[in-house]
Amino acid sequence: MLLQQIINGLTLGATYALIALGYTMVYGIIQLINFAHGDIYMIGAFIGVAAVAIFHQNFFLTLATAMLACVILGVTIERVAYRPLRRAPRLNLLITTIGVSIFLETFMTVLKGPQPTGFPTVLKNVTLRVGELEFSSIQLVILLVSLVLMVGLQIIIKYTKIGKAMRAASEDYDTASLMGININRVISFTFAIGSALAAAGGVLVGIYFNSVSPYMGVTAGLKAFVAAVLGGIGNIPGAMLGGLLLGLAEVFGVAAGFSTYKDAIAFTLLIIILLVRPTGLLGRPIQRKV
Repeated sequence: MLLQQIINGLTLGATYALIALGYTMVYGIIQLINFAHGDIYMIGAFIGVAAVAIFHQNFFLTLATAMLACVILGVTIERVAYRPLRRAPRLNLLITTIGVSIFLETFMTVLKGPQPTGFPTVLKNVTLRVGELEFSSIQLVILLVSLVLMVGLQIIIKYTKIGKAMRAASEDYDTASLMGININRVISFTFAIGSALAAAGGVLVGIYFNSVSPYMGVTAGLKAFVAAVLGGIGNIPGAMLGGLLLGLAEVFGVAAGFSTYKDAIAFTLLIIILLVRPTGLLGRPIQRKV
């Protein structure tokens, strides 16, 4: 029973981690909480539905199509809605992210209606057994795909030129610009990567729960934000850890009989962690000159 719940929790937590990475990367560079990020996850899920239902794509093509489409969407939103306000008061930019979020939700509601849409079958769901442990082939795919994407992100951040530029910009935005780093390019790339990961999460969740809806990004986005803060906002390994811990906490809470309070578990956990460690599990205090 314990191992079964751990598998379920890691499966759910992996999807939270994919979304949380987008929050933490954007915040790490421009100190912006992009509340529209959860809705990019939702758009990715709907694009996955269209890719299977209309174009009859297989799983990997569906995943790639959703990720590519959301890369374009994320970069477009950053360029059109956020970049002109980058030097404006931070509250203006924050309100803009909420406006973009409402726009995307309303657009999909008008386009598809408010009712949930089933995700067409793209993966055969087979029950796998290892001893007394049972898990589905879809859970295995979610864990493997999430692992590959997270490892790939770490490789990009640590060993590529654009990754080094991202790390430099997160340390000191203005100094990095003075040293010749193209900040606009770095920020656009950050939005692109974050949007791609969110789209992957949307497709995986749509397949797992066999349902997508225009408002699926609201709760998932808030929980992913909690995961990012839990691990230490701005810290990439922290976002991964926070997502996995949040998934485990939610699944074990439901298994313990608190299914009514499933959504409250995330925020209760956040409050407890912030009371004990305000910077998050892997975050570090930031010293600012006054």
